[in-house]
Amino acid sequence: MFRKILIANRGEIACRVMTTARRMGIKTVAVYSDADALAKHVSLADEAVRIGPPPVAESYIDGKAIIHAALKSGAEAIHPGYGFLSENPDFVDAVENAGLVFIGPPASAIRAMGLKDAAKSLMEKAGVPVVPGYHGGSQNPEFLKNEAERIGYPVLIKARAGGGGKGMRLVEQPEDFLASLESAQREGAKSFGDAAVLVEKYITSPRHIEIQIFADNFGNVVHLFERDCSLQRRHQKVIEEAPAPGMTDKVRSVMGAAAIEAARTIGYRGAGTIEFIADGSKGLRADGFWFMEMNTRLQVEHPVSEAITDLDFVELQLRVAAGETLPFVQDDLKINGHAFEARLYAEDASQGFLPAVGKLEHLRFPDGAGFEKAAVRIDSGVRSGDTITPWYDPMIAKIIVHGENREAALRKLTDALTSTEIAGTVTNLAFLTALSRHEGFAKGEVDTGLIGRDLDQLIEPQPTPPFGSTVAAMILSGLLDPPESTDPFDLLRGFRIWGNSSLQIVLVHEATKENVALKIDGPFIETESGKRFQITRNADEITVDEEGHRKSFRMFRQRDMVHLFIDGQCFSWSRFDPSIQAEGKEHGGDDVAAPMPGLVAKVFVEKGQLVHKGDALLILEAMKMEHLLSAPRDGTVAELNVTSGQQVSHGDLLVSFEVDNG
Repeated sequence: MFRKILIANRGEIACRVMTTARRMGIKTVAVYSDADALAKHVSLADEAVRIGPPPVAESYIDGKAIIHAALKSGAEAIHPGYGFLSENPDFVDAVENAGLVFIGPPASAIRAMGLKDAAKSLMEKAGVPVVPGYHGGSQNPEFLKNEAERIGYPVLIKARAGGGGKGMRLVEQPEDFLASLESAQREGAKSFGDAAVLVEKYITSPRHIEIQIFADNFGNVVHLFERDCSLQRRHQKVIEEAPAPGMTDKVRSVMGAAAIEAARTIGYRGAGTIEFIADGSKGLRADGFWFMEMNTRLQVEHPVSEAITDLDFVELQLRVAAGETLPFVQDDLKINGHAFEARLYAEDASQGFLPAVGKLEHLRFPDGAGFEKAAVRIDSGVRSGDTITPWYDPMIAKIIVHGENREAALRKLTDALTSTEIAGTVTNLAFLTALSRHEGFAKGEVDTGLIGRDLDQLIEPQPTPPFGSTVAAMILSGLLDPPESTDPFDLLRGFRIWGNSSLQIVLVHEATKENVALKIDGPFIETESGKRFQITRNADEITVDEEGHRKSFRMFRQRDMVHLFIDGQCFSWSRFDPSIQAEGKEHGGDDVAAPMPGLVAKVFVEKGQLVHKGDALLILEAMKMEHLLSAPRDGTVAELNVTSGQQVSHGDLLVSFEVDNG
């Protein structure tokens, strides 16, 4: 077994690998960019090596710098995690040429599966069912458009070197094909260095089901059952589960056999995933699934499979890479219970899932284990006080739960989400909570279109609790602070010798000023509307009693701001500061400001141009994805403040309009 390994990654997956390595007595080396100098994965490692500035091209995908760090530190092997260099065969060759071990598949297997078009041709020859489409080499736009019409709309354009939903576009009408093609090619080139695409038939009731496989150096290949990854937004997974709802033993056997055949065909080694698209319109069927692609690495969602198999996949990776045989055969493997994983991101679900940045002023997870099997497991690469930057994927954590059956596991997922507290940046926590309570999802009625169909329902903001501003006013005024002494007079809240006291304060909630006036009558707080509450505080827990109905929740105070965490929602109030309000500049409804830091990839309009509401204005590239910004209303472009290739900061004014009153 290895004595020391280097993890060529960052964040959650780097921490995940380090946890298992430490348990096995293996020393770990972290690599970091300047943006990650104080990151969690750096602090967890036995040693760390700087590899460059924040841009990934100059740090985390700089193979030479990473190999140099491994040799300098005395590491014997490199674990790539997922993303970055994990599926780069040239990097694998370079690692092995340097006398190091790559903890993953051989370069030949990665090359065989690295380009989706070639992989599908290979699988078709091996007898693995493949989605109908064009997987050839021609990239002529008109030719591809004709192929799309031959295949029949809707079609899916996919970057052949892609993954994670990048370089992927759903096209439902012929007139949208060329624009979607250009966008997919541009994103593919920037994300993977390859602009080539393939075109496939889009299955109208699709389910995304993948088979986890493991292979050793001695020809042994097994599958570790399936995961259902159908809950997606923008072709990126949101909640995964294992096993798949509605899966039968017969379909599992056929799908598993196809996955094993795919792995054997390319001489695979280590952990991998064969991804299938299944037609869910009539239930899962042995003749109703098709090969999509193979991920030649450990998947983000691997913990749900670990939960139902009682295995540590990173340990298996290390043992296989060290030359050991798999410690089991197919018949030894059994499914134990059910598991879910929810991906918690810094992103704004109400704004098309735009990635967000900001400091995690407060981060608290439910009780559970980290990076190892438990009823509740939290895999996170960040801590309270860390900052989500525009440089990397904005994942905050993976929340994984395991139960004796699907219903029990889903209850645990909802409980875990509602017990999570985050303040300081926008997140998808409320969206995940709503999704975990979705009636169709609870019944196992899942497909890749569920989120899109019910998005309005899933992102609908929850009403502010009626006692919210009252509690916030009490906290920000110090009236719920612990008493300074046990003196009886200190214990009397708001005591006045001539009668009851009152409180008046101006708060800001959701960008709206609110005048709060309260009367304090002994233990009771009375609002202007006549509502009477009893409010008590025990450390960070608040209890509100309204006529015998009690509600308890937690809070976090951040200077002149207070956050209340109620049923998976974060409600925030701040004390109104007129000086800041006077100096601050807000972009009006006729302006389009940058929703995040990023690079202007393309501009579609010019000054003086008449546009209509919803027309494309520009594409902003941030966090490895393209984000289309559209006109907020009909009007004429009065000012255009950016050009293609320009870097912008959050809040920068990009486009302003003269309103068309005609």
